Parts: sequence; structure tokens; C-alpha cells
Amino acid sequence: MKKDNIDQNETPENVETENQEPETKQESETKQEEVAEENEEVTDNKAESEVDKLKKELAESKDKYLRLYSEFENFRRRTAKEKLDLVQTANEDLMTALLPVVDDFERAEKSFDDEKTDLSAVKEGVSLISNKFKKTLEQKGLKPMEDKQGMDFDTELHEAITQIPAPSEELKGKVVDVIEKGYLLKEKVIRHARVVIGN
Repeated sequence: MKKDNIDQNETPENVETENQEPETKQESETKQEEVAEENEEVTDNKAESEVDKLKKELAESKDKYLRLYSEFENFRRRTAKEKLDLVQTANEDLMTALLPVVDDFERAEKSFDDEKTDLSAVKEGVSLISNKFKKTLEQKGLKPMEDKQGMDFDTELHEAITQIPAPSEELKGKVVDVIEKGYLLKEKVIRHARVVIGN
């Protein structure tokens, strides 16, 4: 029964602790220093691993940046070359379309040298070539502006070269005469009509 009365707190560990001599102050300080050194080493190791990790991330970012930069430079050079090629060959389509008209003009010129050529036939031939030329330009998007006497003057479409006294009251501030036709290329003005305005 005495065994039952033994304090349950007295475990073999507690008994051993009681049997040991108490630590001296110097031993206690030494142990604390050792623990502090171990903690510093762990902290240093953690700091070193974080620095290594950050260095690795920085190297990866630099590599990605250099790759993106070189890809962009290649893209820029390629597009600049394509633009240059496009500018140099931009008129190729138009020139190819105009070659038959040039051929017709050359044939007409040869016919002028022949003394037997009828003047009315020459006029008709030149008229046909002119119509063919105009149709080719229209197919490529070129349209003459509708410029008539009596139209309102529009600075977007017209260029006034002079002003004259209006022949009638309704022509004041309006187009009196068209000196040079204006042209649109796919709805964009490429040449303003040169007109005379009534004053």
C-alpha cells in the first residue's frame, strides 16, 4: 500500500534530476552561449539560403529579360525589313495593271508615223486608250472628284487659287470654275481640286 501512496509526480526522470548536483553559474552561462551560437548558425544558414534563392531568382529574371529583349529586337528588325520591302514594291500591282495601257500607247505612236493613217481613226484609238487608262485607275481605287460650277466651297476637297467677282448672286462663296480636277484614292483626298471662287 505504501507504493500506492508514492507521489505520482515522482517519475524516474524527476528522481534522476533530484539526484544530480545543481549546475554552477558558469556552466549555465556556457550552455546559454552554446545555444545562442547554435541559434546564430541556424539564422545565418537561413539567411544564406534566402540570399542564394534570391540570387537564383535574379539570374532567372535576367535570363528571361535578355531572351525577351532579343526576341523583340528580332521582331523589330524583321518588321522594318518587311516595311522597306513593302514600300519598294508597293506600286508593283499598279504598274502591272498599267503595262497594257503603255503597250496601247506604243502601238498608237507607231500608227502616227504611217502617212496613210486616218485622223479620225487616230482620235478614236487615243480615246479608247484614255478610257482604258481611266478604268484601270478606277479599279485601283482612284476616283475623280465631282467638281461643278455652283458647288459649295469645301476646304477639305478644294484649294482656292483665286477669287473673282461672282457672275450671279447664287455663285457668291461658291465654285465658279475648276482649273484642275481633284482625286480621291479609296475615299482619301490625294489631290485637292484647284478652283476659282466667286466673291
